[in-house]
Amino acid sequence: MSKSFTLVQLRYFGAVARLENMTAAAAELNVTQSTLSSAIARLEEEFGASLFTRLSSKGLRLTPSGKRLLLGSQAFLEEADLLYQAVLDEGEALAGELVVGMYSPLAPFKAPVILQEFEAAHPNVKVSFQGDQESLRQALLDGVCELALMYDQGVGAEFDRRVLERIPPHVLVPANHPRAATPNMPVSLRDFADEPLILLDAKHTREYYLDMFSQLGIRPSIRHVVSGYETVRSYVARGHGYSLLNQRLTNELTYAGGSVVPLDIIENLPPIEMSLVRPVGAKPTRKSLAFEQVCIGLYGSVSGEAASA
Repeated sequence: MSKSFTLVQLRYFGAVARLENMTAAAAELNVTQSTLSSAIARLEEEFGASLFTRLSSKGLRLTPSGKRLLLGSQAFLEEADLLYQAVLDEGEALAGELVVGMYSPLAPFKAPVILQEFEAAHPNVKVSFQGDQESLRQALLDGVCELALMYDQGVGAEFDRRVLERIPPHVLVPANHPRAATPNMPVSLRDFADEPLILLDAKHTREYYLDMFSQLGIRPSIRHVVSGYETVRSYVARGHGYSLLNQRLTNELTYAGGSVVPLDIIENLPPIEMSLVRPVGAKPTRKSLAFEQVCIGLYGSVSGEAASA
């Protein structure tokens, strides 16, 4: 039996799913809350399934059926917009909103560059970024964002990945460190075994760095475990120890004053893979495919084709 849901109902559903709050969605859509509630109720009746779980103090959460509808409706609504443009002979310029996940340590390095290129090519698309590594995984599965730019750690078989860049680790030392006098000379990680380590404290990333020491049979002397990329750099610059990082800044100055110097590592240690990630089986919208092409144009594509993790 065919179902008679409407595009308006799907758009209303998308707003509620994104904001997880009926009142906020009604205000954004400029409709009454009763109109919005009625549209969602009719959708649930048509699909014969609850789309949201109502939480008394925490708003709304998508049910498994709601998550599947959100994942499937994004590309469907985009095609409807393109059909409207075709009928009016307005061309097929991309327009609307695209929510992209981006791992927070990557954002200062990548977001401004990608956004500049994307907005130049598609000025009518509004892009918003969000997320840390763990919340991005859930946002992708929930359909909150269509794709994400993130590291490979913790990305399981439920996702497809396109590897854009492999970023090797490096040692970071303060500018007055003896090894900083020869910045172009690679160093051995073993040479730092007895020096205090400033460890970046992020899920998966922390384990990634500690595994490097294990591979070399080294037990690091951890002095501080610090959240935040720039905080790590500042600790190093002020002489609290050395660190391991992947992304490199061209500016050696830190927020707290003082400078840091990155040093290449002699040992063949595993790089971090920066990847574009989608849920397996998700139908991408044209906006998200356009974003992917901009990223490939900027960084290339190590894997060539999107591959399952």
